[in-house]
Formats: sequence, structure tokens, C-alpha cells
Amino acid sequence: MAIRTITVPVKDLEAAKGLYALLLGVEPYVDQPYYAGFRPENGPEVGLDPHGDVAAGPVVHWHTDDLDATLAALIAAGATEERSPHDIGDGARLATVRDTDGHLIGLFEGPPL
Repeated sequence: MAIRTITVPVKDLEAAKGLYALLLGVEPYVDQPYYAGFRPENGPEVGLDPHGDVAAGPVVHWHTDDLDATLAALIAAGATEERSPHDIGDGARLATVRDTDGHLIGLFEGPPL
């Protein structure tokens, strides 16, 4: 599985967009009140989430072709489900688990081709 997205919870989306645009060298390809997404060349997507838990820090979302199977395998290996699989639009789905130390791990399944 490859890293698909790093989601950064932010308090001030407008301020964060300016900083991350400068840092990543690209403007957001998605710019909505609920999310701003950047796709820097040769890197994973960086998303800014104004509704995320700032205290928890960024969440790395790993790409998987089978979200349900990956989720089941991680739980069998000791992870605990934080947020069950849910649709985020256009057939894409996300889920989150916590590893054995309590760190969040995000899972991303893209839309069917």
C-alpha cells in the first residue's frame, strides 16, 4: 500500500491554505469550506481539514484496493477501528483505525475504474 493522502487538521483553513501553498509549491486543486486538497508533484496529496482534531495531529491515509479486507486484516493484527468505512464521494471511501499505541492510521479506497 502506498501513502495516498496526509490529512492535516487546521483551526484556520484560510491561513493554512496560504502556508501550505507556499510550502508545497502548488495551489489547492480542491478548495472548499470543508477541505482544501493539494497535489504536489511526486508526493502524496496533502489535505487540510478544518473539522479535524488539531490535537491529534496529521493522519496518513494509505491507499488500498480493498478497504474492507485491509481493515479486517489490521484489526486481526491488533488495530482498533476508529471510524468505519464511509463514502466520501465519487465512489471513494475512507476508514480509520488506531494502531497498538493509539496512533491514527487512515485507509483510502479509490473509486472503481
